[in-house]
Amino acid sequence: MDSMEQIYLSHARTVYAFLLTKTQNPDLAEELTQETFYQAVKSIHKFKEQSSVSTWLCGIARNVWFDYLRKQKGRADFEEAEEIAVPSAEEEVFCSWDQLSVMKLLHHLEDPMREVMYLRLTGSLTFGQIGEIMGKSENWARVTFYRGKERIVKEAKENETEHTL
Repeated sequence: MDSMEQIYLSHARTVYAFLLTKTQNPDLAEELTQETFYQAVKSIHKFKEQSSVSTWLCGIARNVWFDYLRKQKGRADFEEAEEIAVPSAEEEVFCSWDQLSVMKLLHHLEDPMREVMYLRLTGSLTFGQIGEIMGKSENWARVTFYRGKERIVKEAKENETEHTL
């Protein structure tokens, strides 16, 4: 396993981006990112390498986010916030991949697919909201996102194969 410093350098941006989608506040996301890595240092002995480091860190970040919400009594209803804060399958995939690689692959998609992917992954918008923004249906947003995700996965696998040859 890498040193904690290397883990921080490799994964801090991913954790920050994950928390930014939850908080919509750069300063709070930065503060919670630091708390996430503090908690990771304290519990590094519990990491069994059954998942990727970034997935493990995003799990810690999610718990740090929930702890923050619990402490903010009166500012948000925890049950409501918990429903909003549960990471989507897309966010979990996003956390398990290198963020820069994903963004490079997204950048090469054509519009409107690229915009749908950005809105879903970085804006954490629902398909209904994306459809409304784009002047299309919720189903159109779902299908467009699915096709974009399939292209990204295919290109990521092709890139991975090229690098292993």
